[in-house]
Amino acid sequence: MATATERQILDALRRVVDPDKGADIVSLGMVSGVVIRDGNVAFAIEVEPERGPRLEPLRKAAEKAVEALPGVLSVTAVLTAQAVAPGRNAPHPAAGGRTQRGAVAGVNAIVAVASGKGGVGKSTVAANLALGLSANGLAVGVLDADIYGPSMPRMLGIAGRRPQSRDGKVLLPLENYGLRVMSMGFLVPEDTPMIWRGPMVMSALQQMLREVEWGALDIMIVDMPPGTGDAQLTMAQQVPLAGAVIVSTPQDIALLDARKGLNMFTKVDVPVLGIVENMSYFLCPHCGGRSEIFAHGGARQEALRLGMRWCSAASPPGSGRRSPAPTPSAARRRGSSSNRR
Repeated sequence: MATATERQILDALRRVVDPDKGADIVSLGMVSGVVIRDGNVAFAIEVEPERGPRLEPLRKAAEKAVEALPGVLSVTAVLTAQAVAPGRNAPHPAAGGRTQRGAVAGVNAIVAVASGKGGVGKSTVAANLALGLSANGLAVGVLDADIYGPSMPRMLGIAGRRPQSRDGKVLLPLENYGLRVMSMGFLVPEDTPMIWRGPMVMSALQQMLREVEWGALDIMIVDMPPGTGDAQLTMAQQVPLAGAVIVSTPQDIALLDARKGLNMFTKVDVPVLGIVENMSYFLCPHCGGRSEIFAHGGARQEALRLGMRWCSAASPPGSGRRSPAPTPSAARRRGSSSNRR
């Protein structure tokens, strides 16, 4: 079956008229970020922030127009707010501290796994944390919030598959190893760059959170994007996080970025459960010798300085300060704890 082309999609969207401006959304330049994969279509509709709350019918009309095209299996339209220019009295996400955080239906607790920079093993830690909690009998979901570099599909052995929908509106998460998983990597090919602005990314994350049939979950692990930009900060403010785990490697420059991530969560009143020092050292499989390739112990020193626990992802049994992975209720009770990989 032939797949609809971008031109066909835009032609269909020309029949969708902005009720306030009296022109179609394509001519007005409101449509962007069109992604097509195996009959699954996604795109963004950019609107002014003040009009966003009342334009949900426009978004649904756009989805319906594209769904009618031959070869289209599912459509996800994201309603995004255009960035407000500086000086127009728009509050920055960091300016007001905590914002209203809407709960995710059926999810008891949400824990973010974050890092100040990429390449420190954050996704590996997130996957292992989710698997460990599942092995302890909890119902666990994984949200891959790294829109620009989703890695959970490949890491959890479900790359190349796509989510289904019972009603054409709410997606079903994919499952493997007892985990329910949602990722942008299911909707676009691995080699396709996501050339999306921050507001588009945030709207996509909100839809993956709230327009997915997660079911009843004891805990959801969110693999956050690296860094401390607007997308990370806004998600930390808008999602009801029970806590965060910071991942770093031992080098000074990585720890400097990790402190920024930790301070970000502190500013939005999200408790940091602990710091994981990944790539702590290398044990030679031939001679058993230990090599501290990236130095060693930096995350431990930082954790002790901040009065929280630490976990070395390469420490032998009995070393460091560890405790069992927290249950959702324990995660809410404690302001800091350590986590087992």
